[in-house]
Amino acid sequence: MSFSSSGRTSPSSKCSKDANSSKWVVLGLLWLVCFLNYADRQVISSLFPLLEHDFGFSKAQLGLIGSSFMWVYAFSSPLAGFAGDRVSRKGLILGGCLLWSVMTFFTGLCGKFWQFLATRAVIGLGESLYFPSATSLISGWHGLRTRSTALSLHQSAVYVGTIAGGALGAYVGARYGWRWAFYGFGGAGILVAILIRKHLADPVIPTADLLERDAETTMNTTATNGLIPTFQKLLTKPNVLLLMVAFAFANGVAAIFLLWAPTFLYEKFHQSLVVAGFSAVAAIQIASAVSAPLSGLLADRLSIRIRGARMIVQAVALLLGSLTIVAVGRAATMEALIASMICFGICKGGYDAGIFASVFDLVLPGERSSVAGLMNTLGWIGGAVSAMMVGIFSTYGSGTPMERMSGVIVWSSVGYLVAATLLLSARTLDDTKPAETLHLG
Repeated sequence: MSFSSSGRTSPSSKCSKDANSSKWVVLGLLWLVCFLNYADRQVISSLFPLLEHDFGFSKAQLGLIGSSFMWVYAFSSPLAGFAGDRVSRKGLILGGCLLWSVMTFFTGLCGKFWQFLATRAVIGLGESLYFPSATSLISGWHGLRTRSTALSLHQSAVYVGTIAGGALGAYVGARYGWRWAFYGFGGAGILVAILIRKHLADPVIPTADLLERDAETTMNTTATNGLIPTFQKLLTKPNVLLLMVAFAFANGVAAIFLLWAPTFLYEKFHQSLVVAGFSAVAAIQIASAVSAPLSGLLADRLSIRIRGARMIVQAVALLLGSLTIVAVGRAATMEALIASMICFGICKGGYDAGIFASVFDLVLPGERSSVAGLMNTLGWIGGAVSAMMVGIFSTYGSGTPMERMSGVIVWSSVGYLVAATLLLSARTLDDTKPAETLHLG
């Protein structure tokens, strides 16, 4: 700490303290928005049995309803990411929160198949605005020493929100009717967007970024290229492209668990709607909420000395996770299923912590939102395809629907193996220097 001749803390020291405090305040606010982001997208999956009962939807139709969100989310993410590098990220975050919350509320008014498709699609559009801008905003506040930690803490909101969407959605749906689950989460999102609008802010001086790059590179912190040149530049980086494709395979597996796990428990183990909605997500998400921050801390420590350390941590988590997926699909008892889901959640969190931190190490600060948008596109294409395929294979083919669904889950382990291979390949192409060579401490 530096002091003036009068013994008082210098202005530069005070600014540093204020910035350090602000970066955690911003993280906390975004954690709350992210919580609602995932609660709103998860709530419908816990209500599938009620929608199937009330409207006679087949599992193929339910798969289309679930994937309609993912398709729109995927294809609108590049534009959302491009915008996040050029316009107010705060405006995109709050505008997206209002849009998806309003449409979640309107989902409670639906009565026809096409109406569910339409509202879920617009929710996908609103939610696509969030992650590129939010992760870029967090990374602007946090440098190499805390970036994985901050992003993994933000990622924990994904797990807590997923639990809340599944468990509270099922509880409200069973007790008061499925419409009230949408009314509740939608109303909460509108309120939060209004309450936090004054407290979100961009980092005034990206000090951490200036320490990471040489003088010539750090001058290019604001993107100026057009849409096509920006994406061409990013997609011609082999290691960046490999990370994106890896996310497509890994997120395809995650989408299966998010969308179909409540139905899996409800029908295979004859759980009540509330127990199935809670157990299906809680076992995985609580385990991930614990392992993701720990994985982020580990990756931050290792990245100081080991090149591509974040990718290595992710790949190991995926390799171990592939074994747990097989165990989930083959579980014959509820106890075995929950134990397998917990192990899967630990491995999933180990991968999730580095999704954006790894790729942000490979691009300029002014390209982070754009690359996050592209990554979301490929990731959620993988999720949409997986969600649809489970619905189709569970509706058609030989054996019982549960036998078919169990088989699809087992085979999805291949997705994790492919993703791990791509990550390790990307690591071999990574030419960034460890943080200790950048004189950060």
